[in-house]
This record gives sequence, C-alpha cells and structure tokens, in this order.
Amino acid sequence: MANRLMYEESPYLRQHKDNPVAWYPWGKEALEAAKRENKLIFLSIGYSSCHWCHVMEKESFENEKIAKFLNEYFISIKVDKEERPDIDAHFQEIFMKMNKKPGGWPLSIFLTPELIPVYSATYIPDTPRYGMMGFLELLEILHEAYQKDPNKLIQKGQEVLEALKPKSKIEATKITSALIEIATNQIKQVYEPKYGGFGNAPKFPHSYTLNLAMNLFKLTKDEELAKIVTHTLNNMLKGGMYDIVDGGFCRYSTDEKWLVPHFEKMSYDNALMIEVLVKAYRLFKKETYLQEAKKSASFMIEKMSKNNLFFSASDADSNGVEGEYFVFDYNEVKSAFEKEGLSEDLLQKLSITIEGNFYGSSLVRVKDISYLEDEQIKKALIILKELRKKKHYPLIDKKIITANNAMMICALSVLGKEDKFYLELAKNTLKALEEKMSKQGGLYHSALIESEPKIEAFLEDYAWLIKANLSLYEITLDELYLIQATNLANEAIKRFYKNGFWIVGNYEFSNFAKDTDASIPSAVAIMVENLLTIRSLVEPIYEKFAFKTLEVNSYNLMRQPISRPTLTNCAIRWIKDDIIIKAKEKLLQEIKMIEWNYPYTLLKVSLDDNYQVCTNKACFATAKSKDELLKLL
Repeated sequence: MANRLMYEESPYLRQHKDNPVAWYPWGKEALEAAKRENKLIFLSIGYSSCHWCHVMEKESFENEKIAKFLNEYFISIKVDKEERPDIDAHFQEIFMKMNKKPGGWPLSIFLTPELIPVYSATYIPDTPRYGMMGFLELLEILHEAYQKDPNKLIQKGQEVLEALKPKSKIEATKITSALIEIATNQIKQVYEPKYGGFGNAPKFPHSYTLNLAMNLFKLTKDEELAKIVTHTLNNMLKGGMYDIVDGGFCRYSTDEKWLVPHFEKMSYDNALMIEVLVKAYRLFKKETYLQEAKKSASFMIEKMSKNNLFFSASDADSNGVEGEYFVFDYNEVKSAFEKEGLSEDLLQKLSITIEGNFYGSSLVRVKDISYLEDEQIKKALIILKELRKKKHYPLIDKKIITANNAMMICALSVLGKEDKFYLELAKNTLKALEEKMSKQGGLYHSALIESEPKIEAFLEDYAWLIKANLSLYEITLDELYLIQATNLANEAIKRFYKNGFWIVGNYEFSNFAKDTDASIPSAVAIMVENLLTIRSLVEPIYEKFAFKTLEVNSYNLMRQPISRPTLTNCAIRWIKDDIIIKAKEKLLQEIKMIEWNYPYTLLKVSLDDNYQVCTNKACFATAKSKDELLKLL
C-alpha cells in the first residue's frame, strides 16, 4: 500500500511512495504527529539521481523488518533537497557541527519532536559494514536512549543548535591585493599534479576553482596556473567522468584518474563546466575545449530539455544497475565497428577491451584528447551513440529548477559568443523560465515540466536569474535584460539581505547562506558579483551591499580563499575597481591642476570587463578641451 508520498509531485519523493516505511513529506502533519505521539523523527534527505540514496532505499527502506520498527517508534520524513534547499542547508550544517566534517546525501538526521538533533549520519548500511553499525541496531539504540533519558539527548542537541547561531561580533579584515598571492598559492597547494583536479579521490569538477585559476592567470601571467587548468581539463575530457560519447559530465569521479564516475548527470554541473570550457578555449586557444562544450550543450538539449527548459538531473542507474547505460560490451562494439568498416585498432584507442575497465565492461576513454579530433574516432563515437539507443536511458528528474536553468542560460550565453544558435536558445530559455516561474509578481523555485510551481524562490534562484539577465545584456546590450536584473536585485535585497549576511530563503529555516562553494558556487558570491556589475552599469548605491557582504566574510576570505573561489573572484574584482576609481579621482585632480595642452589622451586597458585609466598614452579618447575630457571621465 502506498504511503503519503503518493500525493507529492517530486520524482524523488514519489520513488519512495511504495516503501513499507510510512513516510511523511515535510510539513505540519508530520511534525504534529511527532509531538502528539512523542516519537523521534527520522529525517531522510536526498535527490532522485543520488546513487547511495537508491542503495539505502533497497537495503533499508524496502526492508519489512526495518520499516516495521520505524513505523512503530519513529515519525519518518522524506525531503527532496532540490525541492527544499533551505531544509537541506540547515541540516547539512547540523551534520557538520555534530561530525566535524561535511555531509552529503542521503542525509540521515534524528530529531526530537521539537526538532532538536540527537544523531546525524549520511548513508547508513542495513547491517554492520564500513565500520558503521547497521540501521536497525542504530534505531533500537536511539529509541531506547530517548525513552530512558531524553534530556541527555536533548542537551547535546541544544548545544549543536546554539553553535549554529551567528556570532554577534564580526571579525573584519582589510581585503587587499595580497589576496591574489594567497589564492594563487592555495590553488597550487591543493592541486593534484598527476591527473589534475583538486585533492584526491573522489574528485569533483570544481568548476569554480578552475574559474578562479583562469582569472588569476589573466592577472598574474603565472604559467603554473595555466598548466593547472589545462592539465585538469585535458585529463577530465579523456573520458569516464566526462562522457565522450553523448557529452556531459557526471557528478564526480570515484578514482583519481577521472575514469569511474558516479553516473548521475546534474544540470548544474554541466552548465558550469560548459562555461569553464568556453572560457578555457578563449584563453588557451584549444579547439577541443570548444568542441566538447558544444557536445555537452547538445547532450543537455537532446536528453535534458523540453520546451526550452532544462531538467534537473539524470540517474546513475538503468534497470537497477549502476552505469549500465554508459558502459559497452567488447564483442558488441567490435561487431558494430566491423559492420561499418572501422579498424579494430579503434577499440584499443577507445579503451574498449575484453577484460574491461568497469566490472568486465568498458567505459570509453582516450589516452589523449587530441584523439577526439581524429575523424575515425569521431565516426566510432557516433556508432557508440547509436548502440546506446538500444538501452534504456536512466530516469530523468523532470523538475525545472529556476537556479539550474539560469545557470544554463549563463552557459549558453557564453557559448553564444562563439555560435549564435546558443545565444538564441539562451534568450528562449530565459523567456520560457520567466513564463513558468514568475507568477502573480513572485518568483518560484521549482516545478515539474507539466506542473505549476508552488515553492517560492530561494536566494540561489534570484542570484542566478539576475546573473542570467546580466549575461544576456552583456552580449545583446538589450536594456530590458539590465532592467530585469536590477528589479530582481532590488527584490533579492529586500527578501534576503540582512546587514551583510544573506538568508537562504523565507521559510521555517532562515539560515544564513554560506560564502563557501559546494555543489554549486555560493549564492552569496553570485549576488556580490551581480551587485558589482549593476553598480558599474546602473547605480553606485549597489556597492554598499556588495562591500558589506565582502566585509562580513573578509576574515575567512583573506585566510582561506580556496574554500570560497567565487567570492574570491568578486573580492579581486572589487580591489581592481577600487584601484580604478582612485586612479580616476587622481586623474581628475591632475586635470584640474595642469595647464591645458592639447592633445591630452587616455588609455583604456581591459581588465575583466573593468577599465584602468592613465594619462599621456595613446589613445582611448582624445579631448579637445578640459571640459570635454572631464565629461569623458
């Protein structure tokens, strides 16, 4: 018999509707039941394409014995972290305080009826494994402890909640150009030189760190930064975590080589990596980067979109088997190549072997990305793509999320500078997104492709939608995009800004949003970036909000920029802007003091869309009078 999740729209929640666990969605009914029955709450947070969420479901939530115990002694609540990022953010922070390390998904939190945390974990096995007790054993211990001495559990939980409260005193540090050197050194320290990337396995794309490295390279001309970016991208693009057949990046690599991924593909990862590849193409003039950016965009268009809107994610599993869609059988491929007259040598070049590299099957991978330019390899990849059509594509979560679609608009806008097809798609996606998610004057967060939105937007939705409008304005110079960005910024400030801090959303958990980058860049940092742009284009008053945000985060920013690469980019931009403004002020004073001697000229030097001015150089603008020059400034 189906549980209460049968009435929910979220694909993740509906995946659990037939579990024997008597799941509740998050809401008044569940919380009141916990108080009325004086039961601990078991809160499970995940998302539809999460592999370990599926594993825990099969092992524990479909287990009749475990379900019976849960139903008798606990109130069980399921949350889709993509639907309610505010709930996820709050409990991820609780996990961090309780365990002194970052959390993840599935997130498993045990709470009193008053929502005081008593225990937290991520994946929990059904039987003792991996140095962890089994799920049923844990349930029995927690239930017994709560019945015998609830105050002991409550006291520890209250200490955690107390630790979550923001400090009343802000430790502000002056943000200086030393940040450039600090950030550069920290990128070099965390860089893994053998296969690229940052840190050891599991390896995530870390698009935001690559962005920072590229911006620092443009500033410093430090060739080591260029090598870090290109070596990382070259190894990613060989195949495995990056799908060289269909295009698109999987969530992360389980190994240091970027070979074996967790196979889910997230729209936000692909949007962010498309943008990185295009920027790297422009900076390093490597055609393969642009080619694979277009291939990833094609994957998103073909598999992950409808009516100009983009879905949130595709699953890791097909037919209940992890990665089945993505791997190939040697004999099947060999036969297909022979039929098309392709050389058997191509099997080796594509790492398709009898023994395989993934449980007897083969993940497609090349030894060098130069192979991707080979015409025979291109033909072989087309054949492999056709072979995949015989398989079931993994489940797609057809949820439309405002922030994720806005990220895709940003990526398509950047790609649109190279190919107008993508620019037109970016415009169409923005129009479709606004039509779906802007209702009765308000912005909404998510909805299934065929449904109306019900959840109001969070900070991340506003931040990315503002950035999307600014991205399109930068290319088209259509003032309507700038006006829309400014209006959204005003609304975001009104809803989420709190004296330099920003809250995640306006629901029951109004946690302050983090300045650190996680699965996606910090929404706080994206807002600062937006406000700096609007300050330059519209009105200086927006600098107040950007600077105050940098100020309240300055202590950690100057010490650990590697944890907040996007905000570091903003701070460096602010430093450069400050230098430029002071240079202009000094120049104005000089002009007023000097005796006019025509021609007096200015040099305009590009610094990431900002401009530095100096005197007596040829030649941005030539003025015929002092008054004319002052107007130019």
